[in-house]
Amino acid sequence: MKKITDFFWFCSGAHIETLVKNSTEHNKYVGIGATIFFTALFACLSGGYAMYFVFSGNPVAVVFALFFGLIWGLAIFNMDRYIVASIKKTGSTNHQIMQALPRILLAIMIGIIISRPLELKIFDKEIRQKLKTSYLNGQRSKIDTLNKAFNNKYSLELAKYGELRDEKDSLDKDINRSRYVLNQEVFGDKTNQTSGINGYGTYAKQKEAVVNQKVERLTQVRSDLSQMDKILSTRKEIEGLNSTKLFNETQLDSLVNIAGFADRNYALGQLSFNPDGSRDIDTYLAITFISFLFILLECLPVFVKLMSDKGPYDIALQNVEAVSIYKSEKDKDHKLIVIDNILETRNDVVTDKKKILLKRKKDKDLDQEI
Repeated sequence: MKKITDFFWFCSGAHIETLVKNSTEHNKYVGIGATIFFTALFACLSGGYAMYFVFSGNPVAVVFALFFGLIWGLAIFNMDRYIVASIKKTGSTNHQIMQALPRILLAIMIGIIISRPLELKIFDKEIRQKLKTSYLNGQRSKIDTLNKAFNNKYSLELAKYGELRDEKDSLDKDINRSRYVLNQEVFGDKTNQTSGINGYGTYAKQKEAVVNQKVERLTQVRSDLSQMDKILSTRKEIEGLNSTKLFNETQLDSLVNIAGFADRNYALGQLSFNPDGSRDIDTYLAITFISFLFILLECLPVFVKLMSDKGPYDIALQNVEAVSIYKSEKDKDHKLIVIDNILETRNDVVTDKKKILLKRKKDKDLDQEI
């Protein structure tokens, strides 16, 4: 337990020598240090998970995820430790709040960043389904765009193909109707289109000739239609329409498995909306509360430090810092005194040298006069 306590004290950024002397503050800084440690642990998991999807499919994706997760967790740990350690309890309440405000804003940003990858993992099943729907709709849109471009480019050929197809359908119906009338003529059924004479007579031959003409035309239309169909099929192959089809379930699963962080993040954002564009309150609140949970977890060390009363550790730490400052100032003053003494000594030496030179000059002038 002592090793665990020492470790959490280190995580809290406290001055260990001072904290040891104030036993009433031990548990408080164990709690602060544990909060900082577990926040960094969540950040490590979050960053590693995000990096895993960045290198998804790469054989060394796990190695990159572990390395980046460790670096990201240590960075968050160092930042949180600095934020908590830099808040001093010796000032006024307003001063502490102003001192902690930028750190709280930074903690909020960090909480948002580390919560997003974990939200992606929590809503993984829903995200996979949303991605499948998105990819399928995207493929439909692509096919519709290709069809529209194809129809505009080959409008004349398609119009001719439509005319031939309509003529073929019309001839099929007309031939069936004419053969029925021919049978009535042969069997002597009296109607407004038959003579009522039984047998294969003149009227029957005439009707048979009309049917044969229509059959010949139908054969020609079918030939033209088949040729036009081959031309359009070749054009579709060139334009990529034949090779562009809707994804099946296996293809959708493969696409979802290799989806990157950006696609998953977009799908997570779309979970908050219904297909008609309205807000899905339940999912929106679930995602929002998870984000708030991590933001609160990230801000918790700062809030604990702000809410705690000024204890003996804070007073002792203030005294230690004051002593350190006093010693530093004293050493500085001592150095200044030494420097002044050195400079004064040098000035005395220079003055003595000037006196000697002046005396020598006077002696020289006197010799010249003599």
